[in-house]
Amino acid sequence: MKVLIVFAHQEAQSFNAALLARSVAELTALGHTVRISDLYAMRFNPVATAEDFGARRFPDRLQYDREQKYNLQHGALSSDIAAEIEKLLWCDLLILQFPLWWFSVPAIMKGWIDRVFVNGAIYGSGRRYDTGGLNGRRAMVVTSTAAYPGMCASDGLVGALDVVLWPIQNGMLAYAGCKVLPPFVSYSVNFVDEATRHRYLDDYAERLRQLETAEPLFFHPLADFGEDWRLKPGIAARTVGQGKPAARRG
Repeated sequence: MKVLIVFAHQEAQSFNAALLARSVAELTALGHTVRISDLYAMRFNPVATAEDFGARRFPDRLQYDREQKYNLQHGALSSDIAAEIEKLLWCDLLILQFPLWWFSVPAIMKGWIDRVFVNGAIYGSGRRYDTGGLNGRRAMVVTSTAAYPGMCASDGLVGALDVVLWPIQNGMLAYAGCKVLPPFVSYSVNFVDEATRHRYLDDYAERLRQLETAEPLFFHPLADFGEDWRLKPGIAARTVGQGKPAARRG
């Protein structure tokens, strides 16, 4: 496979850096081709502005998503965005690796998604979920947290991890068309001993060896929704995001 790892951690001696190094070594040994977007090392600009566009369809007022589509069509996106889109469309597997900050990705990775998941390439014109622009690709979240496992249980302090990761796994990856593999999570990395951190590295290597056979998470396809954009009658909600079906309008 062709694997793109988008990595967001600013410390070269961090546990996340060790995870990244182990993943590159393991994936390469398995015969996969790996490319890395190390966002902090690249000094990637996370701020979406009019400077992202070499041409303007609407010069008087910035409509960012519409300018994305127009500039994609005219080859006028800024060079840093164009380079990342090329990597994204090249890959068979996208790994987003980051420490969990405030229940989400660090700002630099959110800015990468804002600027690189471009209207007209990744979504738009009816392309979303199973018809998204990244259809046919797999994706996986690799994250670390200072939280203990019990804190991320359904009755835990911060709530169930699939709820916490829903905006990322559903709203970013599945929405773009990816088949999303179960996340790999390293818990309480600030507080565990060195042996536990080494076990996390070994567990991650084992997960990477199972990439091609891993069963993706379920997200409802477009066909499950009616013209009102709600699940059709008779289709049971199967994701944490849809949850318990709301009472239907009469």
